[in-house]
Amino acid sequence: MADNYLERKYEAYMERKAAAEKAKRAAWKKRMDAYRRKLAEENGEKDQ
Repeated sequence: MADNYLERKYEAYMERKAAAEKAKRAAWKKRMDAYRRKLAEENGEKDQ
């Protein structure tokens, strides 16, 4: 019984950890895409 409890707790922890990592990566990608767009716009304005 204790093993099942610990396994469930560990699986729940790993799921939370994976979800947090996925959210972190998504936020980083969103910021990077915005930064790349900003650079492209700035470079486009300087060329004209």
